[in-house]
Amino acid sequence: MNTVGLRLRFLGAARNVTGSRYLLEAGSRRVLVDCGLYQEREFAGRNWDPFPVPPASLDAVLLTHAHLDHCGYLPRLVRDGFRGRVFGTRPTAEIAEIVLRDSASLQAEDAANKRKRHEKEGRRGPYPEEPLYQAQDVDRCCALFEPVDLERAVTAAPGIEAVFHEVGHILGAAMIRVTVRDGGATRTVLFSGDIGRWDRPLIRDPQPCPASDYVVMESTYGDREHEDVGAIPDLLAEAVRSTRERGGNLLIPSFAIERSQDVLYFLHELRQSGRVPFLLVFVDSPMAVRVADVFMKHREFLDEDMQAWLSRGQSPFHFSGLHMARTVEESKAINNVKGTVVVLAGSGMCTGGRIKHHLVRNLARPESTVLFVGYQARGTLGRQILDGAPEVRVLGQRQPVRARVLQIHGFSAHADRSELLRWAQPLASRPPRRLFVTHGEPEVAAGFADTLRARWTLATSVPAYGDQVELE
Repeated sequence: MNTVGLRLRFLGAARNVTGSRYLLEAGSRRVLVDCGLYQEREFAGRNWDPFPVPPASLDAVLLTHAHLDHCGYLPRLVRDGFRGRVFGTRPTAEIAEIVLRDSASLQAEDAANKRKRHEKEGRRGPYPEEPLYQAQDVDRCCALFEPVDLERAVTAAPGIEAVFHEVGHILGAAMIRVTVRDGGATRTVLFSGDIGRWDRPLIRDPQPCPASDYVVMESTYGDREHEDVGAIPDLLAEAVRSTRERGGNLLIPSFAIERSQDVLYFLHELRQSGRVPFLLVFVDSPMAVRVADVFMKHREFLDEDMQAWLSRGQSPFHFSGLHMARTVEESKAINNVKGTVVVLAGSGMCTGGRIKHHLVRNLARPESTVLFVGYQARGTLGRQILDGAPEVRVLGQRQPVRARVLQIHGFSAHADRSELLRWAQPLASRPPRRLFVTHGEPEVAAGFADTLRARWTLATSVPAYGDQVELE
């Protein structure tokens, strides 16, 4: 049998969490799996580095899902010459467009603010004071999207097929099994993307890991267990009630995709059951509002309980006291509201967006609460606040942190250690030739790789940034 000359290069999410990019090469054929932005401050310079191969040489990009750290580099790739197709599920294609347009707008705004600030301070920053890409680059990028159905093979390049399988996590997310054929030889490589959780209120459960020759598996929470989903109502209710008693505001830095919708679901349930007082709830994220519309459009991707809920005319995106702030003026008006309010705003790691303006007004207030409901990557503003920094830099100014800081892990859309093992269980009976552990901080990825080796004697490794592996 002929052998497949197959090479895998780890260009992101290797011993770190964000910037997911995996380059699969078979001879002259090149397919990129995920095309994300780095969000950790220490790795931000990689967003500005030239792409390791000419973007025009790529045949296709396969997207596991539409989070910025998985799709956010796409317009830059297009700007630099990529003209192939971008495959993803229909919700992924629609949400990615929302995410990328928002990203281009935020980058333009941030670049303008930095130019003014640096000119005033007489200094220059470490990176160019310009956006990575602009709105027209997003236009060209979105024209390349080709939506795919789950469980149906698509041709990414000659002799390279991809099948997308349900993986939970967020609306439209998928693991991708790539089959490479060359002569009489065939090899399969599975990319887990971000693995979701079981028994979530909105999204379907992940499918088990299908047998493959090679597996690239995420490990974001491979060292811990989340609180049980059943604990979320109690923890959220306590945060709401206690913040009102203190007289402050409850700020929830929240990812616009999935996390904001989950929080609204639980707030709606708490309101209906009378477990929290009536408070105004503001979703200060135009992107989260648009994503909610995608949820309603693609109900077939929601779990059965949620579909039944919607069929009865109920929706977590419409309840008394809920206000969607679409414009800048509506966002600013939140500051004029007297008494305690709940504000959900992006970004989830406080790296940009409207949450920064709310932090400036609330971080120094001991009566206010900052409630984190998602992962905070190392080096991000959210991680600094969560780790107890007495002072942080927000919008160019130092801000004391006197507000109460809380975190609820149960909201996470990422599988925890037990759930990752549950997903990988089928590998025990049909082990891959090699399993690569990625998308985790170094000690977490290494520890989870040890767990897999000890439990099922799997051949595992933890690749570093830029590593290149011959798969045959």
